Amino acid sequence: REDYEPHLRIGNVVYAGVDYEKILREAEKESDIILWDGGNNDFPFYKPDLMITVVDPLRAGHELTHWPGSVNVRMADVIIVSKVDTACYSDIEKVIMNVERVNPRAKIITAAIPYTVDRPELIEGKRVIVVEDGPTVTHGDMGFGAGYLMARKLRAEIIDPRPYAVGSIKETYEKYTHLSQVLPAVGYGEAQMKELEETINNSPAEAVVLGTPTDISRYLKINKPAVHVYYELQEIGSPTLEDIIDELLERAGL
Repeated sequence: REDYEPHLRIGNVVYAGVDYEKILREAEKESDIILWDGGNNDFPFYKPDLMITVVDPLRAGHELTHWPGSVNVRMADVIIVSKVDTACYSDIEKVIMNVERVNPRAKIITAAIPYTVDRPELIEGKRVIVVEDGPTVTHGDMGFGAGYLMARKLRAEIIDPRPYAVGSIKETYEKYTHLSQVLPAVGYGEAQMKELEETINNSPAEAVVLGTPTDISRYLKINKPAVHVYYELQEIGSPTLEDIIDELLERAGL
């Protein structure tokens, strides 16, 4: 659901399934433009007219080494270098140089990802437990996400979740030893959701900071207030993604 919810929130129609030929034919019946979303980092199962890949300078080097992201970088028409507002300049420069080396034809866009939070007063200066997107902070190799950055910005005291973890959540910490300051949302099924809920409720936090794409507090019975951190892409300079898409639509007569 997390991959679908940002689209549903803004009113987009989402098709999903396993037979991508049938999905495409159904989508073509009601759409002028079809957007393939790889969900995380998968390459498109359809041949695109415009392929866009996002790279992350907080994980500089992964654009060359990780599958299938490294394939996407080489195939892309447009590369968006994100998080330039939080990454260090040397890592931003490294990512751009890597992209230019393996895909010199790609147009490069730089972008910040500003983040906001509903009800900041609930976490400012408080003891909090931070829940982040599971794939990002586990096999994605990140130690934190937007929830952690917002908690730091509001001078919250961030609790180490590990002593309060149960079941598969505890096993996740044993497997991904780089995690210490955030709780990964790895609730894939009812049992794991209950373990995530129990881990949160076990902690002595005064509030929960949710950096997940979906507001998971709607699916868990949490015994403390929860706030949700939102983030959006903010392009810097030109060309913008809108400029590039407008060119494509003009060529297509749309």
